[in-house]
Amino acid sequence: MRLGIFAGCFLTLWGLVYVGVLPRGLGDSNLLWVLLLSIVISAPLSFVLLRKQRDAMSAQIVEKVDSAKARLEANRTREDSTVQ
Repeated sequence: MRLGIFAGCFLTLWGLVYVGVLPRGLGDSNLLWVLLLSIVISAPLSFVLLRKQRDAMSAQIVEKVDSAKARLEANRTREDSTVQ
C-alpha cells in the first residue's frame, strides 16, 4: 500500500512537472527531483492514510508475542515442576 501511495505521488508530480506547474530541476536532474519530492510527500501521507492497517498489524504482532510468551512460561513452569 505504501508503494502504491508513492507511485501515485510520483505520477502526480511527474504530471505537474510535465505541465509546467512545478520546475523541471537543473539540467538532467528532473527524475531525481521528482523522486525525492515524491518520497517527501508520500511519507506523511502513508503515515496518515495507513494508520488503520498499521494498528491492525500491531495488534496481530502483540497477540503472537503474548501467545509465544505464554508458551514459554508454560514450558518453564513444566520444567520447574519436573525438576523439583
